[in-house]
Amino acid sequence: MEKIALTVTFFGHKDAPTSLGERIYEILLDLICKKGAKNFLVGTHGNFDHLALSVLTRLKKQYPYIRCTVVLAYMPQGKREVYNEMETVLPAEVTSAPPRFAIDRRNSYMLEKSDVVITYVMRSYGGAAKFKEMALSCGKRVIELSE
Repeated sequence: MEKIALTVTFFGHKDAPTSLGERIYEILLDLICKKGAKNFLVGTHGNFDHLALSVLTRLKKQYPYIRCTVVLAYMPQGKREVYNEMETVLPAEVTSAPPRFAIDRRNSYMLEKSDVVITYVMRSYGGAAKFKEMALSCGKRVIELSE
């Protein structure tokens, strides 16, 4: 019987320490090799997102079949960002939101599409904490890196 392809997303603080990179790598390697993770959704705001994207870029070289999608909250202005040649998407749900709600709408989109959520939450307030709680209340598998 073939494993169902899991989708993984990330929610964490913008000031997450760079030292988390290796831990993210080990967790993603396990999810890819043992749990059937093939799809990854990552945002673009803060150090946690950048760490996740960096690790995914590295893993995509080892496992070219994985699909990594950068989910935008805003239409890029001026200089176009290059996200390591990853696929990018700006969901319709996000484009219809007022700018101050765009990141929440983007995060809701990613949460809805995901089976597993990797979080780094050190504070009980803010977007990372909010979406971790939402993931838990939705019954998603949550892997918390701050513990």
